[in-house]
Amino acid sequence: MNWLLLLGVVVLAVMPLLFIKDSEFGGADGAAEEAIKEISPNYEPWFQPFIEPPGGETESLLFAVQAALGAGVVGYAVGVYKGRTEKGKK
Repeated sequence: MNWLLLLGVVVLAVMPLLFIKDSEFGGADGAAEEAIKEISPNYEPWFQPFIEPPGGETESLLFAVQAALGAGVVGYAVGVYKGRTEKGKK
């Protein structure tokens, strides 16, 4: 059952990437890019993104998903170590 829930979360996170186009939401990356263009108009980036997200909100979604996964991993690790500590006390 847990795998189905995890699959559902992944599907819910990926669906907007595929179906919502031209979403706009400015973030720190966009502001930094504009500042660099003002300071040095001839600047060429070293790398290009592998996949161009359909809009700014998509970047926010990906950041939120990344933060949630990181929090899940940290929470799991803390739970495992707490469980080991509790088990060792008995």
